[in-house]
Amino acid sequence: MSDQGRQVAKVATLMAGGAVIGAGIGLLFAPQTGGETRRDVSRYAKKAQLQATRWSRTVQSGVKEVMDCSKALIRKDDQKPRIEAA
Repeated sequence: MSDQGRQVAKVATLMAGGAVIGAGIGLLFAPQTGGETRRDVSRYAKKAQLQATRWSRTVQSGVKEVMDCSKALIRKDDQKPRIEAA
């Protein structure tokens, strides 16, 4: 994976983590009973897991597409005839 792909994955992970932490803190301070809060946290965790999986797949496919394009450009450049100075 390229450095740019790693940066994109890192930013996406940090954003998703921040959203999960923020929502968790909000649920903990909500005026509900403990059982309701635990149920809500469980539901939100399942939704967050699904969303993280979707984001992960999207980022992976984007990085793969960029890698494939860059490989094609490199191959195309390698096939060009080169003129060397004598």
